[in-house]
Amino acid sequence: MPDAVMLFAAGFGTRMGALTADRPKPLIAVAGRPLLDHALALTAGVPTRVVNAHYRAEQVISHLKDTNIAVSVETPEILDTGGGLRHALPLLGTQPVYTLNTDAVWSRPNPLDRLAAAWQPDRMDALLLCIPLDRAVGRSGSGDFALGPDGALMRGGDFVYTGAQIIKTDALAGIGEKAFSLNLLWNQMAQEGRLFGTAYPGRWCDVGHPEGITLAEEMLANV
Repeated sequence: MPDAVMLFAAGFGTRMGALTADRPKPLIAVAGRPLLDHALALTAGVPTRVVNAHYRAEQVISHLKDTNIAVSVETPEILDTGGGLRHALPLLGTQPVYTLNTDAVWSRPNPLDRLAAAWQPDRMDALLLCIPLDRAVGRSGSGDFALGPDGALMRGGDFVYTGAQIIKTDALAGIGEKAFSLNLLWNQMAQEGRLFGTAYPGRWCDVGHPEGITLAEEMLANV
């Protein structure tokens, strides 16, 4: 299993409206603690933890000042998921890493444990944790992927990417853009038959919008 995790916390939080007027989205409270702390609790057993930050980065740095968690600040421009991960590699190392979005809340089991159990580095360059659309609380619209019988991922279908994965980072060096989405890397991996997924058996809530806060609190209250 990987010994490093990247927690994505550098978004603008524009969908959160007034809630992010004075704080970054990862520091919005859900069920009494910041979204970032919900995510950090899932990563407690991972030796190296890195959080990226952009909007009101100083608040993220202050929040983590008494921990051993590193902060990768993206300035002056935000780098998106791919650029942000590449920017943080000096802190993460060169081996495969977990990545975890901080704008979601999970019920049991721990998503990183599910990924570790399914990871097969000899045939996978990335393993994405997905959930059926009908169990993706707070998600509107269609799914992201179809999950093949061997675990291979294809675009479309009724599985939602949860924001948790294990990914090899070697190919990031070959992408010319400074700011780019990990979708670029996933597309390359899919073409090579190296992009895989595994299904999450619990419940998951998207907290990327204000309505997601209440939905997440209700979900957690019923675990």
